[in-house]
Amino acid sequence: MTASGAFLPIWHLDRGRGLFVGPLTYNAPHAHSVPVYLAGLYEAFGLRVAGGAWIRCRTAVVPAGVSYELDVGGSPIAVLYLEPNEAGAHALAPLVRGACDERGALIGDDGEIALLRDLYETSSGAGAVGDALDSLIAFSKPRAKRPLDGRVARAVVLLSERAQDAMPAADVARSVGLSSSRFQHLFAEEVGVPFRRFRVWQRLRAAIGEIVAGSTFTEAAHAAGFADQAHFARQFRLTFGAPASPSLRKVRRAS
Repeated sequence: MTASGAFLPIWHLDRGRGLFVGPLTYNAPHAHSVPVYLAGLYEAFGLRVAGGAWIRCRTAVVPAGVSYELDVGGSPIAVLYLEPNEAGAHALAPLVRGACDERGALIGDDGEIALLRDLYETSSGAGAVGDALDSLIAFSKPRAKRPLDGRVARAVVLLSERAQDAMPAADVARSVGLSSSRFQHLFAEEVGVPFRRFRVWQRLRAAIGEIVAGSTFTEAAHAAGFADQAHFARQFRLTFGAPASPSLRKVRRAS
C-alpha cells in the first residue's frame, strides 16, 4: 500500500463530527467529551464499559463522559465522534442493531458498518468522508431530542473556533450572559462533561486536524495551544487511552 492507497488510517474532522477509521490494538480506560459510535469493520471487538465485564460486540455507542476500554487486537475499527452542536448520543443509537444496555452504553451485534468499511477499502475514501457521514446521520436528526441549550451551543462554537486559546470559563460564561458557576453547571449538564475537559478536547481536535493537514507533531501542538509536543502527547493518551503515533503517524490525505 502507498501513502495514498487504501487501508491506511483515515482521520476526518469537521465542525460537527470526527471520524477515525483504521487498525487499533488496545486502548486503556478513557472517556471522551462527546458521544462515540464504534464499529468493527470486519469482526467483533472487545469492550469494557465503566470497569464492568469484557464484552464482545460489533457496534456500540458510548455517551460523553462514560469510561470505556477497547481491545481490538490490531483489526480495523471505525470511531465516529459527534459534537454536541450536531446531536447527542441518541442520534447515534439507530446505528446499532440488536442493542442492549451496558452501564449506560449501547452494545450491538450488528449495525451500520458497510459504508465505513467502504471508506477504508477505497483509495479515495478520505475525500468522501463528509458525504458518508451526512448519509449516516441524516435519518437520525428527526429522532433528535431537544436541542442543546442555546447559550451552551454558542459556547461550544466559541471553544471550537478559538481552540488554541486557554479561555477561562468565566470569560466564556460572560460571553453568553451567565455567571461562571451557573455556566459551568449548565455546560456539564448539557454536554455531559465539565467545561475544562471539553476545552482540552477541542484543542486535541485542532492538533489532530493540523497533523492530518501535514504539520509535524510539534507544529500541531503549538498551533493548538499546547505547551509542547509532550503536553499534547500526554493529553492524547489520557483522552484516547493510547499514544498518538499509531493512529496519526501515517494517515491518508483527502485528494
